[in-house]
Formats: sequence, C-alpha cells, structure tokens
Amino acid sequence: MIKRKQIWQLVIIVSLILSVVHLSTAQSSGKNSLPANSVYHLQVAIEDQSENITGLDRYKGHPVLVTMFYASCPHVCPMLISTIKIMEHELSDEERADLRVMTISIDPERDTPEKLQETMERHSVDAVRWSMVRPNPGDLRAIAGVFGVKYKQLPDGEFNHTTRIILLNREGTQVASTAKIGRYDAAFLEAIKTSLQ
Repeated sequence: MIKRKQIWQLVIIVSLILSVVHLSTAQSSGKNSLPANSVYHLQVAIEDQSENITGLDRYKGHPVLVTMFYASCPHVCPMLISTIKIMEHELSDEERADLRVMTISIDPERDTPEKLQETMERHSVDAVRWSMVRPNPGDLRAIAGVFGVKYKQLPDGEFNHTTRIILLNREGTQVASTAKIGRYDAAFLEAIKTSLQ
C-alpha cells in the first residue's frame, strides 16, 4: 500500500516534469514564431531548378532578395537578374556569403526545372546562394499578392509584370524594395547592407 507521503512525492515529481515540458515547449514555439507580417506565413510549395520542393521560407535566417520573372522573358527579366548581380558586386565577400536570392516564376507551366537550370547557367549566378523556383499555378496569385507584384499574360504568351526587387529580413518581413533596374539603387543597397549586419 502506497503511503500518503509517497503519493505527494509522486505528485510533486509529475508536476515538475510537466513544468519542464511546458517551459521547453514555450521556448521552442517562441523561437520558431514569426512576425505577423512575415511572408513565410504563406504556406505554398515551390520547386527549384534542381527539383527540390520547399516553401517560401527556404532561406529563413538569411536576408533574401526576391523578384518575380519568367525564363523566356526577352528584356526586363534579364535586367532584373543583372541588377541583383550589380548590387551583389557592391557587397563584401562576407556580406555576399550571407545573402540569398530567389527568383519566382510567373510562368510555372513553361518554366520547368530544366528551363530554370538553363537560365541559372546562362546568367552565371551562384547556385549555392541563388535559386530559381516555380510555384503551383494555383498558388501564383497568392504569392504575387504577398510581394505586391502584378502580372498579366498577353495573347502572344509573354507577360506584362511589375519589376520589383524585394528585400526580406531574416524572418521573412519585407523591409525594402526597388523598381530601379540596370543599376543599383543606393538606398536599397544600404538597406541590404543593414540587413546583413
């Protein structure tokens, strides 16, 4: 027969264990929580040039430059990519190593992983830090909306679309953007450098 003292000891031990579990869970959820305005709350699947499927938060923990494009675009999209490369050139090696770049296709049906890989190679981008991704067609509007990008497919299959480069901080919050292409925007570059500190 268990004595009253043993029951109380058992109750105290169980209470202590539950307290430790509760504290651990609270700390863990606090660590993984995101600001309310983080784009990483949008739960969508994206496929990259290597057929890896992740979410928008694939680079969580790094500052990220994001733009929306399509691989067959003849003029503006190559300039968007060149503009990002121009800005990267203004960074130190250490800063550049921390920065990530994600270009999201607005033409996911034609922009297969193979096509995205060819585009990466054609533009000689750093495959360690850059990814070119395509969402599910059904998620495209939601993704474009969260980044403030408008697009419209034309009768010839080409697209009119917003030319924006967006800077996300380490938690996926949009902290700056630029519509200047072909050269770097000094204020935007300063925002990138600040986010890398």
